[in-house]
Amino acid sequence: MAETTLPDPNNPGPVNLNATPHHRPGRLVWFSTRFALIGVWLLFVVVFAILAPGTFLTVGAAKAVFGSQQALVFLTAALLCTIIVGEFVDMSVAANFGLAAILVTVLNVNHGWNVWLAAAVAILASVCVGALNGLLVVRLGVNTIVVTLGMGTFILGLALWASNLTPVSGLPSWFRLIATFNVLGLPISFYLGLLLMLGFTYVLKFTPLGRNMRFVGENREVSRLAGVRVSLVRWGAFTVGGLIAGVGGVLAAAGTGGFDPNVSNAYLLPMFAATFLGTAIIEPGRFNPLGTLIAVYFLATGVLGLQLLGATSWVSSVFYGGILVIAVTITTVLHARSRSH
Repeated sequence: MAETTLPDPNNPGPVNLNATPHHRPGRLVWFSTRFALIGVWLLFVVVFAILAPGTFLTVGAAKAVFGSQQALVFLTAALLCTIIVGEFVDMSVAANFGLAAILVTVLNVNHGWNVWLAAAVAILASVCVGALNGLLVVRLGVNTIVVTLGMGTFILGLALWASNLTPVSGLPSWFRLIATFNVLGLPISFYLGLLLMLGFTYVLKFTPLGRNMRFVGENREVSRLAGVRVSLVRWGAFTVGGLIAGVGGVLAAAGTGGFDPNVSNAYLLPMFAATFLGTAIIEPGRFNPLGTLIAVYFLATGVLGLQLLGATSWVSSVFYGGILVIAVTITTVLHARSRSH
């Protein structure tokens, strides 16, 4: 008869961790921390569909959510450029966006410039604003909030002066197609925003530049000792942020045929709310483009649903403001936990 060997309790041998039930809670936590907000988004959809089936469950409502947030997508992408490299926070992004939008309109409509030349000058102006912000912050060491808040107020004043304090419209109808051309039921600007965020994600994940941006955002001194050109990365982030804001502004003006510079600051609260809320999605505690993109449409769904239920214009301020407080709290908690581990 073969000898039976009993297991030694002091030497249990190798354990297959993947086969033990103790690993399941870890996976559940991993999944929930990254995708819980998407679940809340789906819950929003279900609740609004039940409460307002005749208006929320329509193609028009879907287009209102996904076809009208391109300005916010470009604004959050521009803001992410500087936040990721550790510059909290660029307060001039919305005004820079508005500057490009009003410049392309005023130069074409009021001064008769070729619309493509006007668009190029408008984008160049936004790039220069971003580069100047970077120069003041990086080279001269001026506080980021002071510089960008002052710059935002300054260029908002310029935009109001250029427009004579009134909305300006009248861009060529064919020029509007660069933002409104219909592709599968949605404007082409939706797909441009999607490509922008996907491209941004690729840069951060798979290129040395993206890794350097993250590295600089985490610790500038260590990055400098590792050979990263910290000043160039920081200045480049401001400049590229200006470029993205400028392109977004031109697309926004094209989409509506004009622009009202008075609405520029109205983007500030939604922009920050979406950017910070994005840290609760995909990469908990880290600013990331895909999480921000989802947050933009999450917020748009919430605001639209509440408005369809009868809430008036005040709901957007309450919703965005509340979400911003919650998002910043989540970001702080998740960032603290990631550092403690």
